[in-house]
Amino acid sequence: MSHPAALPVEFFRLLEVTDRALAEEVRAGGCPHCKGPLHWASYPRKPRGGLLGAPAEIWDRRWSLCCGRDGCRRRATPPSVRFFGRRVYVGGIVLLASVVALWARRAGLLRRVTGVPARTARRWLSWWQTSFPSTSLFVEAQARAAGRLKAEALPRSLLDLLAARRKEEGLRRTLLWLSPLTTKSVLVDQAV
Repeated sequence: MSHPAALPVEFFRLLEVTDRALAEEVRAGGCPHCKGPLHWASYPRKPRGGLLGAPAEIWDRRWSLCCGRDGCRRRATPPSVRFFGRRVYVGGIVLLASVVALWARRAGLLRRVTGVPARTARRWLSWWQTSFPSTSLFVEAQARAAGRLKAEALPRSLLDLLAARRKEEGLRRTLLWLSPLTTKSVLVDQAV
């Protein structure tokens, strides 16, 4: 595998547009608890992009919604392709740095290539290979992929499964497929 190049600004713009569409879809559906109207109640974020995703560091808001009905007022945080749960690094970098951690034997090389500390990337890689395979998302994907999704090769095998002609499009598709893992307040139905 060659060294990954920094992702283009256009890729991050596309992720922002995709996130906005996901948020608008949740907003249009109303509160998941009482069907009341949802209002914007985004919260601040200070994401890191490392060397591969510096343009993403301008994202200062994680879009979220709040029910406008008295007595409910529950939060509905839509799925995201920009942020991967509560991790500080943006989603695409979590994915790419974990892939690099698969082949980078030396900690210094991993940091030089991605800008992410080796310890952090290896912790993510451990999550991909131990915790992620127990998610319903992985179990369903593995059943549909007929053995092409290998837990010991995650997240690389996932990227390969959802690959596209352009690297950025495959990454975006993978992030979109993983987006249900980025929220617990909104149920999302996804298929590989």
